[in-house]
Amino acid sequence: MKDKKNNSSDKKKSFAKKPTNKRGDFKKRPPRQAPLPKVDDGKIRLNKFLANAGICSRREADVLIQTGVVEVNGKIITEMGFKVSDTDKIVCGGETLRHEKKVYLLMNKPKGFVSSLNDPYNRRNVVELLGKLKQSVIPVDPLGKDATGVLFLTNDEELVKRLTHPKQHIKKIYQVATSTNFSKTHLQQLINGVDLENGLTKMQEATHVGDGENKKLIGVEIHSSKNNIVKKMFEHLGYEVSKLDRVYYAGLTKKNLARGQWRFLTEEEVNLLKMTTLNVKI
Repeated sequence: MKDKKNNSSDKKKSFAKKPTNKRGDFKKRPPRQAPLPKVDDGKIRLNKFLANAGICSRREADVLIQTGVVEVNGKIITEMGFKVSDTDKIVCGGETLRHEKKVYLLMNKPKGFVSSLNDPYNRRNVVELLGKLKQSVIPVDPLGKDATGVLFLTNDEELVKRLTHPKQHIKKIYQVATSTNFSKTHLQQLINGVDLENGLTKMQEATHVGDGENKKLIGVEIHSSKNNIVKKMFEHLGYEVSKLDRVYYAGLTKKNLARGQWRFLTEEEVNLLKMTTLNVKI
């Protein structure tokens, strides 16, 4: 009987729970990294290229491609969604189509020049400052005639659409000078929002620039792309704007760029702009 008791106790021991591994016993897995957004490779769909070249609309381009009258590098292309690059030779109906080189410019806009391409008064335009630039460029988020500062220009129509899309929130910083001192109450109102005819618009930041009793210079950050919105907000609050200078646009500044001068963007700056706009589908 004694032996049986010992055997039963041995069995109980054999079924006893094994100690669980402590948290530190497991090998730590490296944290999963979010995939990096794809950088624009510069290629566009063939139907869009044909439309941009002024041959036809995109839908009509699809028909041309399907009928086999479009060649890329000597090969007839009938595949929908086929993409082409700047180095490809494209022929449509026997006519060779030219690629327009994409250019990206940064200007420190001077006062007295309009930056809208459709000016009914035929006033001096910023494109006059570009000299003999071969490409026709579009001013993105234009500045008013008396406004100064950072102005981005390009012939990359897709990037223009992305930067100016209503769902896009591009960071812009301005320095605004008023004819009278600007109150703290109105600084807060700029942040809370000003209700204009096209709806409520808010500043992300608004603060006095400099110390002392002079409260006429204000720094503001805004993400809205509404036309001439900064000046309209100040005027709505009863202030006369004597100076409006944009010092920052989507990562671009006017550093080392004199008033009225311009330069080409670096490849890094172009990629940064494209990365900034990847969140919006057009």
